[in-house]
Amino acid sequence: MFPTLSSLTEYLFGFSFNFPIYTFGVFVALAFIFPYFIFQSEFERKEKEGYIKPFLKTTVVSLFSLYSNILLRGFLGFFIGFKLVGVIFNYALFKYNPAGFIFSLEGSWLGGLSFLIIALIITYFSTKSESVPQPKVLVEEVHPYQLMPTLIVWAAFCGFIGSKLFSLIERFPQFIDNPWHELTTFTGLTFYGGFIFGAIAYLVIGYRNGMKLIHLADIGSPGMLVAYGVGRIGCQLSGDGDWGIVNNNPKPEFLSTLPDWMWSFKFPHNVLNEGQYILGCYGEHCMILPQGVYPTSFYETVIILTAFLILWLSRKQMKVPGTMFTLFLIVNGLERFFIEFIRVNPKHIFLGMFITQAQIIALIFIVGGVLGLAIIIFKGNRTGDYLHDVAVIEEKNKE
Repeated sequence: MFPTLSSLTEYLFGFSFNFPIYTFGVFVALAFIFPYFIFQSEFERKEKEGYIKPFLKTTVVSLFSLYSNILLRGFLGFFIGFKLVGVIFNYALFKYNPAGFIFSLEGSWLGGLSFLIIALIITYFSTKSESVPQPKVLVEEVHPYQLMPTLIVWAAFCGFIGSKLFSLIERFPQFIDNPWHELTTFTGLTFYGGFIFGAIAYLVIGYRNGMKLIHLADIGSPGMLVAYGVGRIGCQLSGDGDWGIVNNNPKPEFLSTLPDWMWSFKFPHNVLNEGQYILGCYGEHCMILPQGVYPTSFYETVIILTAFLILWLSRKQMKVPGTMFTLFLIVNGLERFFIEFIRVNPKHIFLGMFITQAQIIALIFIVGGVLGLAIIIFKGNRTGDYLHDVAVIEEKNKE
């Protein structure tokens, strides 16, 4: 396993660097970067097809807004300097617990003040010419794809809050035992929590700018599959605990050509330090699971990214709004519902079934997707009959 980026680069390229950048965190970032381009491509395509349109954005420019901008940039400069310089002078503490350091009051006040002054100077000179004695209103045309920076920031922020909240609900006993650790650790984030909260932020912003929710859902569905698949790569590479149940079964004959780790894996050097000590290992991540488990994060990566490719290649044939979104719900729900049977997750009683939190949400996805698709097919048939009748009438009139 590769708990840190340096361990991954050492394996791939033969060199490493002593800096605690966690592999899982890198792939969480990539899970936002890659979908960014998918979202933008779909926004542009839907605009060309006429489903969504440019809108007018009104901005009030005043001394208050300019000074608010200066103060905001000053605060961000102070925070970056406070933590960045703090890392330089307290590297040992940061290396021991990066997330805890970021969320603590540890840092460098001198660094913070220095960056604050720099940020204020840069902002002042960059906005000096914009100062106006009286408020003025600026109106500009904005294309939907130009909202992407705003959408990605709010989706990331709300998604992190949602994933952490769902994780705390799922790991409530651990949260009670050690609340600060559960709040500050970047591991154990729940996909569905992040998806629901991030999707709400995305839909609200899009709707407020004149776009219909059904079109927004279609646009976002392929990108969400990519985000899920890329995120699961990070889970697999880092060994963040999203693995399966113990698998001591012999590998089936039809899988004999595949590497053994694809069937059963012990996740050595996992980022959670779970399992037993690896003899002769030195460093922070020297644990290995005592028994092989199903590498479910690998299975999910393959299934989800394959589903994305199929839906992406056939997206232009989906003429009825909502088709892409309903298929996304069905595919994602089915994949997650069945993979949970071989994953390690707390189970709950729901409608007489002993299933996980993710399976409950997956069932809702499946039912919602099937109902939505049925409505689309029913409406599509009615629309097709109507168009057929119109064509027949027009032919008769010509005669």
